[in-house]
Amino acid sequence: MNIPELSTALANVKLTNDVGIAVLDKALESSESSGAAMINMMNQSMELSVNPHIGGNVDMLI
Repeated sequence: MNIPELSTALANVKLTNDVGIAVLDKALESSESSGAAMINMMNQSMELSVNPHIGGNVDMLI
């Protein structure tokens, strides 16, 4: 058994796992922020559906 090759292979596997976990963490953060933005957008649209007259007119003085 070649110890240096085994050590290198194990280090490569660990690096691959660490990179995979980092990518999944970034994807999870992105999904969470997208979900939060969608919930915020839904809350705003619910406000407009309950109060449809709000924001429909512009008052101007000339």
